[in-house]
Amino acid sequence: MRNYGEKKKIIKMIQLIDFNHSDIWDNIVRSFPNYEVYYLIGYVKGFHIHGDGAPYLLYYKSSDEQLRAIYVFMKRQTYLSGVYDAITPYGYGGVLFDGNIDNEHLYKFYVEYSKKMSNESIVDNFVRYNPIAQNATIMKSIVNVIDLGKTVEIDLSSPDVIWQNIISKNRNMIRKAEKNGIEIKHGKGIELFVNFRQMYNETMRRDKAETYYFFDDDFYLSIHNDLRNNYEMFYATKDNKIVAMSIMLFANGHMHYHLSGSIFEYRSLAPSNLLLYKAALWGYEQGFSKFHLGGGVGSGEDNLYKFKAAFNRNSNCQYSIGKEIFDNKKYNELVLLRQENDKSFNPNSSFFPLYRS
Repeated sequence: MRNYGEKKKIIKMIQLIDFNHSDIWDNIVRSFPNYEVYYLIGYVKGFHIHGDGAPYLLYYKSSDEQLRAIYVFMKRQTYLSGVYDAITPYGYGGVLFDGNIDNEHLYKFYVEYSKKMSNESIVDNFVRYNPIAQNATIMKSIVNVIDLGKTVEIDLSSPDVIWQNIISKNRNMIRKAEKNGIEIKHGKGIELFVNFRQMYNETMRRDKAETYYFFDDDFYLSIHNDLRNNYEMFYATKDNKIVAMSIMLFANGHMHYHLSGSIFEYRSLAPSNLLLYKAALWGYEQGFSKFHLGGGVGSGEDNLYKFKAAFNRNSNCQYSIGKEIFDNKKYNELVLLRQENDKSFNPNSSFFPLYRS
């Protein structure tokens, strides 16, 4: 006979954690064997400050507890009141899995995930997958994944492996930098960010970067405070003058080339070449296995990509994106609203979501 005094146990398969619960957030993330720095609350706080939206960690556990998943996204207000969209934070993200990733479990995850996003009034989601975690490959069995360009990673197995993978022309540039008196230093500190912001902004202006890529003081303060144990600043000097700087992020055995800037007049001395080489050696000394440099602008094989590719002749990481729509009716309504209010709107743009093009 059923005991009506007993409450039925409800298994919560999926939940959202906001940035007000940072300890819970990071404890969940760090419980995943393949997590990256991009999933930590300290990383997304900076982009919340930058105005990219409200950060959330989606955490899923299957009813049979054979599969877990996490996804970090920024929730953004759209043109319609109470209607939102989502995007992975700047950098690399996407769903990370732990456990049984057969088709049945993945399908059940995606059903619950889509339902949760819809219940949160999120119309669509743009995903930048992580080339290191290779999570795009797993997602291809349940959603449409678009492969774009390649990114570059340095194998940090040993100093010999690091050097051998560098192409000969780049080795000469590294030797040239040392011969020309370039020295590489590293450390932490607010004073370094003051120098960095000025140099980085000048680099962005020179490259005619979009307004988005200019960050204010609070953004850098967040890196220093919220990622204190997950960043290192590397800088190149010539006659005690800083001529190039880079912010490196790291977590769980992987190192990432985050932001960088340099003084144009010193480029011929190859300070950035030597900086990345020395940073790779430092990463090896810390016990890291990989140093991810990223790719080119817009995933193209431009000069930035070629500069990075020169550090590993054998690197071939695939960068992929995802475009998910949870509510087609609302999505089309947003596109129509944009079209009605913007005469320059191009309905044939490949930008996603289209209403933000």
